[in-house]
Order: sequence, then C-alpha cells, then structure tokens
Amino acid sequence: MSIVVIGSLNMDMVVRTKRAPEAGETLFGQEFALSPGGKGANQAVAAARLGAEVTMIGRVGKDSFGSGLLEVMKQEQVHTGYISQSESQSTGVASIVLDEEGENRIIVVPGANVEMKPADIEALESVIRQAGIVVMQLETDLNMVEAAAAIASRHGIPVILNPAPAQPLGDELLHQVTYLTPNETEAGILAGIPVESVDDAERAARILLQKGVQHIIVTLGSKGALIVNASGSLHVPGFPVQAVDTVAAGDSFNGALAWQLTRGKTLDEAVRFANAVGALAVGKAGAIPSLPRLQEVKQFLQEAAEAEPGAQ
Repeated sequence: MSIVVIGSLNMDMVVRTKRAPEAGETLFGQEFALSPGGKGANQAVAAARLGAEVTMIGRVGKDSFGSGLLEVMKQEQVHTGYISQSESQSTGVASIVLDEEGENRIIVVPGANVEMKPADIEALESVIRQAGIVVMQLETDLNMVEAAAAIASRHGIPVILNPAPAQPLGDELLHQVTYLTPNETEAGILAGIPVESVDDAERAARILLQKGVQHIIVTLGSKGALIVNASGSLHVPGFPVQAVDTVAAGDSFNGALAWQLTRGKTLDEAVRFANAVGALAVGKAGAIPSLPRLQEVKQFLQEAAEAEPGAQ
C-alpha cells in the first residue's frame, strides 16, 4: 500500500559550531551547508529509501531552492506530481545551528509551505482516499492539516500526525488521528503538563488518549519510544549511538513507522524498526543525506541482536 505524505519542503541552511551563541554573541562556525529537508520531505524520503511507494503533497516556490527540492524528491523515487509551485511565495527555509554535541536549534521560515489551504487539499481527495496511510506534520497551515485529516477519516485511512513544531491542537483533529508521534516536549505541550521522565510521558499520553487519539507514540531519543493506547503502555527500548546530527531523527522515525505499518507489522514491531532507523539517522550529518536505506537497517538490527546478552 502507498504512503501519502502531506507536508513541508524546506531548504536547510546548516551552520556547524562548537556551541550555540548566547544572545548578542557572535561566534565563528566550522562549516556551512545547504541541505534539502523540511519535515514532510524528510519523512517521504525516509519511507521511500526503505522501499515504500510514496506520494508527496506540498508546495515550493518558483526559485532555485524549489527546483532543487523537486529534483531531489524525483531522484529519491518520491512521486512529485502533487507538489505545486507558488506564484508568490518563496520556498521554505530552515536556519539550523548544530553544535558539537549533535544538538540543533532551528528557525523555520515556512514560505510556500503555508500557502496550501483547505480548498487545495480537498481538491486532492481522490489521492488521499487511495492511500494506505497518510503522514502529516505541523510545518504547514493547520486548517489544511485539519481538512486533510477529515478527508482521511471519512475514507477510513489511518493518519500519522507528527505534532512538530508543537502547538495546541483541537480535540476534533486529535479524534481523527490514528497515530500521534510527539517527542517529550511536544507531548507535554499538547497535554498541558511538564514531561521530564518516561512516567510523565505516559501521563501526558493518557491525557491525549482521552482526547480521541487511538495510539500515542512518544519518542524518547536514545531511550526509544513509549506506546500508549487502550490496551496499555509499552516502552520499546532504543539503540544508543553517538549522535552526529539529530536534525532528521524524528522524521526518519515517522517515515519508517509508516512503511512498517503499511506492511502489516504490529505497532511494537514497527516502533522497534523505526527506533533503529532513527538511531542510524543521527549518526550522519544532514537531513535527507542522513536517512538510511533498508539494507543498512537490516544490518544494524542484525548486529544489535547479535550483541544482546545470551545471543549465540
């Protein structure tokens, strides 16, 4: 079954520095790079590199960044027929400061990404209703996201919503979400409570469950992920690795999760696989350049299994 990703396409402008500057401070950086990204594009390519059939819905500007992003998506075997080009807005950009610990600070200027409105997505109902699963994030117009979720719900299509960047969401939207994938910070914002531990993450997830989400998967970085649904909760351990760049960690997780679910895997199997994909992604620099291919993930999981205590 195919995956339809509805979301953002950005050109990432990445500066590497030993540490992020304080307010009013100027620092020298070590490296600058332009890297194709955007949460929607990252998630689409993450799934495509694993072997999924992926269609992307989004918008770029009629500029060099937009042309470059379209070319990258085509090279990655993502169907680009529903990525439109704005007549008035520039392609979205993200300014990323990456420190030597691999942590990032990001400012997104969404540009053409937020130009897509409910009417635009309603015109693509025939594309959404044929999907095996729909994947969305929050770097686009929220009203458009709500309209897309309503269309998917109407046709019984599962929806993965990665609620990033975090913002308050209405219960009507949450009720139409099959799989909500916040990190700890986002879970806390959505639930209205501080999240500083796995127990806090579960409490936040329980609040979101009451708002109508079917499955909440809280990503916990190197600690893995926590699944919470009507059946209970399950902590799926992560794969500790040395982080080089965490920019696309969550996006790689979501793309992998979608691919596994369309292949009929159980949720805990899908989350374990997605944890592995995320671990591999943080080990390389860049957003799209860091996303692993299926053979890399298989080898990584095999080596992890062999390293487990009691493994033959």
